[in-house]
Amino acid sequence: MTAAPAQPHAVLFACGHNSIRSPMAASLLRQIAPRTLYVRSAGVRKLELDPFAVAAMAEIGLDISKHRPITFEELDNDEGLNFDLIVTLAPEAHHKALELTRTHAVEVEYWPTPDPSGVEGSREHQLDAYRAVRDGLLARIRQRFGWGGVTGNE
Repeated sequence: MTAAPAQPHAVLFACGHNSIRSPMAASLLRQIAPRTLYVRSAGVRKLELDPFAVAAMAEIGLDISKHRPITFEELDNDEGLNFDLIVTLAPEAHHKALELTRTHAVEVEYWPTPDPSGVEGSREHQLDAYRAVRDGLLARIRQRFGWGGVTGNE
């Protein structure tokens, strides 16, 4: 049996644009993690927050509508990249995180997560793709961090 990974004190979720996957993941972890855990999200580039991501999260009672996408560089300039763990959700974010942490003792984990924004069809069909990403991220977060229930940490 392998030992569970050490629990970090500061986690950064990163994806391509910080408009769907990483803000969803950050919100999910904040909801189930102890209040002592610092959680942020960033992207290689940034786009406007995706309204389908907002809708999918609202369905489970989480409001990400006030999230403002930010790049790695903006986050570094604002507060530094002082994280114990960076979880990357897209290949470009993974490469960027590895590049930025070459000289830092930061654990980087890659969780390949599909970008639901390319799904076409009815609104419901598109929203299903966002729900699948949300639910997949929640399952992965619970598996990785071992915290099961909602704590009301908002």
